[in-house]
Amino acid sequence: MKSWIAFWNILRKDMRNYYLKPPNISWGLVFPVAWTLMFFLKSPTAVDVRQLLPGVMSLSVLFGTTSMLSVALTFERRSRSFERLLLSPLDLNLLMLAKTSGAVFFGLFNAFVPVFFAVFMTDLSGIRWLPVLGAVFLISLTSTLLGLFIAVAVREVFEAQTFSNFFRFPMIFLCGLFIPVQALPLLLQPVSYVLPLTYGADILKTAISQNGHLALSLNFALLLVFAAGLFAISIRNVKRRWIY
Repeated sequence: MKSWIAFWNILRKDMRNYYLKPPNISWGLVFPVAWTLMFFLKSPTAVDVRQLLPGVMSLSVLFGTTSMLSVALTFERRSRSFERLLLSPLDLNLLMLAKTSGAVFFGLFNAFVPVFFAVFMTDLSGIRWLPVLGAVFLISLTSTLLGLFIAVAVREVFEAQTFSNFFRFPMIFLCGLFIPVQALPLLLQPVSYVLPLTYGADILKTAISQNGHLALSLNFALLLVFAAGLFAISIRNVKRRWIY
């Protein structure tokens, strides 16, 4: 019970102290709104909102979660407060789950910013909301763990943002968000299939616009594998780099 009380207090403190910092405001809150408006309102021709929605939702989650965690942990490492947490009698796995949960929740919120705008622009009936919620959660989880991987590798906030973009911007083109994976050059398609966002976006495409190309069960299974693998790698890196 005491461990879960600590979990809740860490999560609450992160939400209050870090997730409204300027870098997180710009990348985590303003960016999804600006991205959505750019696609839905500024196109010179009519757009199929349901076709664009899976990609915009995926990007909103990706940019929000990676920004949240990498910046929050970088702030804590600079102030050395994270070292005090590592010295506490709390299991490392539970500690890192507490540190990542806030970003996951923020990603869930970001995902539905585009949905809010889409409601006023098109008919969203027929969407399979259960797979959508599952996909959004797993995209948030894997993107957050990517942010943890980035946070372990840097020391400054600007380094975290720069390193994040090294991963994030190629995903816009390689994960089938707006350009189908099948339409990519053959040399790039294998790269797409080693990125977890590809499978999350495919679930959203199947559930929203019915144009996914992989089975839902395969997508969910692979996302769970990616999540478990990223968490294990992140814990190993924390032990190797942050615990002396």
